[in-house]
Amino acid sequence: MTATSRAHSFNAAAAQYGANRPSYPPALLDTVEELSGRPLAGSRVADVGAGTGIATALLRERGADVIAVEPGDGMAAEFTRKLPGIPIVRGDGNALPLADASRDLLTYAQSWHWTDPDRSVPEALRVLRPDGALAVWWNIGDTDVPWIGAQKDRIARHCGVTPPAAERPDDSRAARLAGLGRPGLRFARRRLRWTRTVPLETHLANVTSHSAFLVLGEAATRAFLAEERTRLRELFPDGAVAEAYLVDLLVATRS
Repeated sequence: MTATSRAHSFNAAAAQYGANRPSYPPALLDTVEELSGRPLAGSRVADVGAGTGIATALLRERGADVIAVEPGDGMAAEFTRKLPGIPIVRGDGNALPLADASRDLLTYAQSWHWTDPDRSVPEALRVLRPDGALAVWWNIGDTDVPWIGAQKDRIARHCGVTPPAAERPDDSRAARLAGLGRPGLRFARRRLRWTRTVPLETHLANVTSHSAFLVLGEAATRAFLAEERTRLRELFPDGAVAEAYLVDLLVATRS
């Protein structure tokens, strides 16, 4: 299964994605402001790979003048349904449909890994103003919590994907892996822990909104859900699942 196929798989599950994926803690945007050196209020921001608008809505709430960039038909339609007052243009991080030096901040929430950094970094620098910043982040299940680590291993085995690494890379290696550790850029990294508590079925819908399941097929997904539902009912007999996350944030600016 190609990366392109996995990226496009979200379009058929956009409503599931928008309804069940987690948002982000307020501390994340506080940290983006700190590391980028500018307030979000009044900043011209493009949220790239915006999906259904989870991060876009938070940026707008902070007072940013935000536009969304999204390549997928299904995701863009769900975005427009949920956030009709926010402009959205079609495109991706490798070829931004935005003018030169037109944005103070570019954000990539859960989307940077779908880009080719050899193309997306120069595109970001083209679109950013000279003092602008690029912020990329991921909500990652906190595998220091034993049941989350065990679940990630089960998902990897069931879906035939690479299990999560036991060690998290240090800051400089993380920047290199993301494609941001290159001449002309300085970067900062922060990791923020947070939790949310959701009904069991919301948790399962969140899990199966990831591309590994979206390309797996309905029968194999149903088989996983049946077994996982039984396990989680034992762990969370009241039906409320405490999800723990680690937000991994990298902010890059010109050096």
